[in-house]
Formats: sequence, structure tokens, C-alpha cells
Amino acid sequence: MCLISFAWQPGTTTPLRLMGNRDEFYARPTAPLGEWQDTPELVGGRDLEAGGSWLAAKPGGVVAALTNVRDLQLSVPPGAPSRGELVANALQCGDIEAWLTKLSEGEALRYAGFNLLVATPQRLWHLHRGRDRLALSEVAPGVHGLSNADLNSPWPKLLHVRGALEHTLLPSGYFQAWPTAVQRAMQNPQEAAVEELPDTGVGLELERQLSAAFIVGERYGTRATSWLTLDSHGHIEITEQRFGPLGRFEGETTLALPNRITKSGFA
Repeated sequence: MCLISFAWQPGTTTPLRLMGNRDEFYARPTAPLGEWQDTPELVGGRDLEAGGSWLAAKPGGVVAALTNVRDLQLSVPPGAPSRGELVANALQCGDIEAWLTKLSEGEALRYAGFNLLVATPQRLWHLHRGRDRLALSEVAPGVHGLSNADLNSPWPKLLHVRGALEHTLLPSGYFQAWPTAVQRAMQNPQEAAVEELPDTGVGLELERQLSAAFIVGERYGTRATSWLTLDSHGHIEITEQRFGPLGRFEGETTLALPNRITKSGFA
């Protein structure tokens, strides 16, 4: 994904609310939200070119989400594996914390830059692999945002979608029930003013295009808006809206995942 806003409220009935946009070339083959045929306990959209995902979950209450880090000065090893495989690996490892710790001790340097979120009803980890920092931390309770830099880097679109989510959680925001207000912010195609743009080395024209929460283009743009809730019992509900060139709506899927999995599939 390229933009995520999430509310982490451990100890409540809904510890995690998360919404994000996936920006990608339209020509890249992609499977919509669904059960994976070769790994049926996993549910999410799937990159059919490299086999990974940007947002996926499994029954039992585990969620993983990924954003790329956009930094042309970040050194990438030759033959680096797809970052999308980290989402699938997070959902299949036996010990999440041990696996993340191993990545943070150097294994993550095999990949290009990324942010990885992994959540259960009780804990939420953030692993950042950037040019100057490789770090694993537990996310503090509150409302947060991720784009193509570090957690809560103050890019205009991140501030906008994070603010929208914050408002839905205030007593005065009850009339804008989740996910309506956040979805509206996520699907806003307005570009940021030049003076507000980050400098990630891609040039002014592209920097402006990428500053929109919802990118509209002919070859590249926002291909999906996804949102999910994870409750304290491990139930997950996830929705994906899909878009084609120039923002054309192409469909919507909603799935509910139970709080456990059996040998034959969902409980």
C-alpha cells in the first residue's frame, strides 16, 4: 500500500480500525480480495506477478499491511525479494515477535525500503526499513498514519486521512460513522501545494502526482481502497473497493473472518 491510516485502541471492543490505498501500475496482474488458492487460510488481495500482498489477514485475528518506502538514495541489494512476501510470511510464521526481531536484526536489509504492520487483538508491531534506520517497535495506542516514509511522517495526504480518522473517534464525530469520513479522505484526488511536498528524489511533477491520497492516472494510480476492523475476540471484517484507469470503479468485496480456523478451513 502507499497510504494507511489506523486507530490502535488495545483493550477496547475494536482494537484496530485500518484503511489504506494501494497505488500501482494497472498492467500489473492482481487478484481481488479473497481466499488464496494455494494458502486458503490467508485472505487478501494478491500481487500475481510476485505472489505477495499489501494487506492480508487470517482467521484467528492476525492482520499484516505493508507500504513501500520511496527513497531513491536507499541502497537495494541485487535480486532483492518482493516486499509483498513479508505480508504472507507474517501471517504464516509461528512466532510473530521472534520473526520480526530477526528481520530487525538485519534480515530486513535483503529488501528494498518498507514499513510492515502486524497486528493481533493484543499487540501491534511496526517494522521500518529505511535508508538510515532499521527498527522494530510496538505501536503506541492512538491514531497513526503511514505513507512511503516512516510512521507519522507529516506528508499532507497522511495528515489529512489521519485527521479524518481522528474525527470519527471523537464524541462530536459520531454522526460520521466509520468508515465514511475516512473513505472520503482516502478517495480525495486533490494534490498538495508545491510548498508542502516532500522531496523523495522523483522530481516535482511526479512528486505532485503522488501527493494525492487517491491518484488518478491512465497507466498508474490508486487501484484499491481497503478497510478492516479487528475486534477483541479476533473477528476481522475487511472490504476492498477496486479501481481501474482514471479512477474507474471496478467492484467491491466484503469478507468476514472468524476468530479461529479449522483444519478444513474457516470455522
